[in-house]
Amino acid sequence: MSAINREPLTAPHRTRNDAVLALGVAVLALAITLTGGEGTRPDHLSWMLLLAGHVPLVWRRRSPLVALLGVVACMAPYYAFDYNPALPAPAIVLALYTVAATGTVRRTLLTGVAVLVPTLISNGLTNSDGALDALEISGWIIAVLFIGIAVRYYRLYVASIVERAERAERTREEEARRRVAEERLRMARDLHDLLAHSITLIGVQTSVAAHVLTADPERLDRKAVAQALDDIAGTCRTARGELRTTLEVLRAQDTVVGVGADPGPGSVSGSVSGAEDMRGPLPGIDGLADLAESGRVAGAKVELSVRADDIPPSVGAAAYRIVQEALTNAVRHGGREDLTVRVGLWTADGALRVSVRDDGTGGDDGPGGGAGPSDGTPGFGLIGMRERARSVGGTLDAGPGPAEGFEVTATLPLSREDEVR
Repeated sequence: MSAINREPLTAPHRTRNDAVLALGVAVLALAITLTGGEGTRPDHLSWMLLLAGHVPLVWRRRSPLVALLGVVACMAPYYAFDYNPALPAPAIVLALYTVAATGTVRRTLLTGVAVLVPTLISNGLTNSDGALDALEISGWIIAVLFIGIAVRYYRLYVASIVERAERAERTREEEARRRVAEERLRMARDLHDLLAHSITLIGVQTSVAAHVLTADPERLDRKAVAQALDDIAGTCRTARGELRTTLEVLRAQDTVVGVGADPGPGSVSGSVSGAEDMRGPLPGIDGLADLAESGRVAGAKVELSVRADDIPPSVGAAAYRIVQEALTNAVRHGGREDLTVRVGLWTADGALRVSVRDDGTGGDDGPGGGAGPSDGTPGFGLIGMRERARSVGGTLDAGPGPAEGFEVTATLPLSREDEVR
């Protein structure tokens, strides 16, 4: 079945295999000779014509029509001398089958007519009473050609099935890679939002403690130092808890796939789905008060205004992360001790509007937006916020405020229920 299904024109070692086949057909002709038969027994000339007629079969798949012409050119004189008619039959049948199995139906039919008409004319001129022989010859030629056509269409059918299966497999692999890439991007955003926010707060609180220790060593405000250290410890505990939740999601993928296993495309897709299901509750606008409080602990004056109810979880999570990153950037790049950050959320025209505006002196730090570190290296803050907005079908704008500071505004449609990735 593998040999039948394989495309003959591209089969490996086809010339070598056809040479072996031609030799086998010649041996078959010899066996027919030994069993006797009608017609004049072969002599030296007939053997030369017979063997020469088998040589073109070596290239039958490389040039089917040329091989057929070579066989016919050698066998026509053989038949003219009225030698045993059965001996060339296997070679002629094989050549005709090859033409039918490797060419179009039109070429096959034209070839059949070109072979059949001269054969019938020759048989009619040499054997006027051989109507039955003519019918038999025609039947064999037509049968061989139709068998070749049937095999060719069967190969095309098998090739189409294989192609569809390969295309479906490629589609599954691409889908699995896409979902894995989306999951990695989501986790990268979560880790960035978590660590950037927590590390910024820790940095600010550490600066406060250092300032208290060095401002007036003789009149050390132990209560202020203790409060700063307590704030740092609280921020570390919060960050550790959120980081642990994220790492549990990552470990859940190994649990779904199986540690040490070799997951296929379907397993990769399943692991992503399993991780998404174990993601836990998404943060929402209910947690904005805690974000505002953390900003106040960092030394900024945060004014929070929320006028929105019944916000879809995905939209609420996107709004929470946008506010978190914008507040972190404001505290990091504000450049003022009396920094004021105004955070507002409200619904209008079927969308949740988010606005975070500060009166600091910081601005855009480059391609990453106001999310880069203080040394000016571009970060991923604005990139992440825009991705958050796009994940729910929204838009985000960021840039210097109309008068001073930096402003981030986002519009998040409320009709989209897709899960944040």
